[in-house]
Amino acid sequence: MYFCSHFKPETLNKQYFDYFCKMNKKHHSNNILLNLGIESLNEMQEVAQDAILNDNNVLLLSPTGSGKTLAFLLPVLELLQPEILSVQCLILVPSRELGLQIEQVWKKMGTDYKVNICYGGHSIDTEIKNLSNPPAVLIGTPGRIADHIDRGTFRLDKVQTLILDEFDKSLQLGFHEQMSFIIGKLPKLNKRVLVSATSDIEIPKYTRVINPTILDFIPEEEDKSNLSMKMVVSPSKDKIGSLFNLICSLKSQSAIIFCNHRDAAERISDTLNEKGIYATYYHGGMDQDERERALIQFRNGSVSYLITTDLAARGLDIPEMNHVIHYHLPSKEDEFTHRNGRTARMLASGTAYILVHESEKKLDYINYDMDVLKVDNATTLPKPPEFQTIYISGGKKNKLNKIDIVGFFSQKGKLEKGDLGLIEVKDFISFAAVKFNKVKDLLQNIKEEKMKGKKFKIEVARKVIKKEEE
Repeated sequence: MYFCSHFKPETLNKQYFDYFCKMNKKHHSNNILLNLGIESLNEMQEVAQDAILNDNNVLLLSPTGSGKTLAFLLPVLELLQPEILSVQCLILVPSRELGLQIEQVWKKMGTDYKVNICYGGHSIDTEIKNLSNPPAVLIGTPGRIADHIDRGTFRLDKVQTLILDEFDKSLQLGFHEQMSFIIGKLPKLNKRVLVSATSDIEIPKYTRVINPTILDFIPEEEDKSNLSMKMVVSPSKDKIGSLFNLICSLKSQSAIIFCNHRDAAERISDTLNEKGIYATYYHGGMDQDERERALIQFRNGSVSYLITTDLAARGLDIPEMNHVIHYHLPSKEDEFTHRNGRTARMLASGTAYILVHESEKKLDYINYDMDVLKVDNATTLPKPPEFQTIYISGGKKNKLNKIDIVGFFSQKGKLEKGDLGLIEVKDFISFAAVKFNKVKDLLQNIKEEKMKGKKFKIEVARKVIKKEEE
C-alpha cells in the first residue's frame, strides 16, 4: 500500500501528485527487492509487471529459474486494495511444493497483506481457521481449493485476479475438472495470468483467456551454451555402479539424480547410503511430512544427493545445482528440459550427465554424439555433509520463530555463530541445521532446558531412508 493512496488527486496539483506517487512506488519496490536480496529486476520481470498491470489476459512463458514468481507477485501487490478484507487474488498451482515456494517469496517481500496456502495433506481444520481471517492472496492446489469452495470457507465475489502457475503441469496432472469448476465460481474476475516454462500449449476454453498478451522469454535451444552435456556409459544394465563412480568424481558437490519410477528412487537412495553416500529420495508416493523432510535436509546440506522422479523437475525451492544426473531418461523432451532446468540457470553454468547402457532404446530428442566421461576409476567417497538436521516439536502456531531458535541454541546450547545453518519454521514443527560435530554437545546442553517457557522435543531429525522404516 503506497502512501499516496491516502490522498485525493483533486487536493494536490496533478503534476506533483503523479510525481509523488511515482517516487513512493519506486521506494516501495526498492524495499521489496532489498527484502528479497535482489538488486534489480531482470528484463522478463519488468515486461511482465507492465503487461499484467495493463492487460486483462497474459500468457507468461519463461524458463525454470528465471524469476517468474516475482514477475507476477509484484503486479499482484499493486492490484490489491487495502480496504477489501477478503481474498482478492487466487493462485492455483499443480503441487504443494510450488505453492509453498510462492508463499515463501510473498512473505519475504514484506508486504502488509496476508497470504495463506491450501493443499492436500495439510490440515483442513487449520486451513478453515486461517481463512476465517481472510488473506488477500490465496494459494492452493486445484483439488483443495475446489473443496474449500464446496465448503464455502471463503468469499468468491472479491476475487479479481487469477494466476495459473505452471498451468501446463496442472493440465498434465488432470486437474481440468477442478480448474474449470473453480474458474466458473469466480464471478468478478477481471484479470487472468497463465504462467509456464513450456511453450506451444493449447489454452483450455474454460480458462476464458481470449487473445492473451503473450510474453515469450523461452530461449532458442542453441542459446543454452551454459549447459554442458556428458554421457557416462555403464558396462552393466543395472547402472548403480556407474552412478556411484560418477558421484565419486564430482568432488563432493551436490547433485540431483532423476529416475522414472518411485521404487527406483528408493532403491537407488538406499544403495548409495549403504555405500557411504549421504542421499535421500523424493517422490509423489510419500506423505507430505516425508517429502518436506527430504527437501529440508537437502536444502540445508544434511544430505548431498536427492534421488527423485520428475516431481522435482520444477516448482521446488531447492538450491541451484551444478550437476543433474539422468539415471533414466524421460520419454518426453519437455521433461528432459525441465530436469536440466535445475542447473545452468540464468548466467550460471552446469552439467547434465546421461547414464546409458547399450541395451537401452535410443530416444529421438537426445543427441548421442556428446562427450563421454569415463568414471570407472573414481572411488573416493564424497566428504560427509557439514550439517545434521535437528527436529523441534514447535513452530509458528506455538509462537516460535527463527530468532527464538537461534537465541536458544546459542545461549543454552552454547553454539557459535558458524555452528548453525538453515532454519525452517513450519506451523507446528521446525528444523535447524547444526554442524555435525556440535550436535551431541548441543542436545546434552539443552536436555532439560525450556524455550520461551515451554519444553519442546528436540532431537536429530529422522532421515527419509527406507531401510530405517522396515
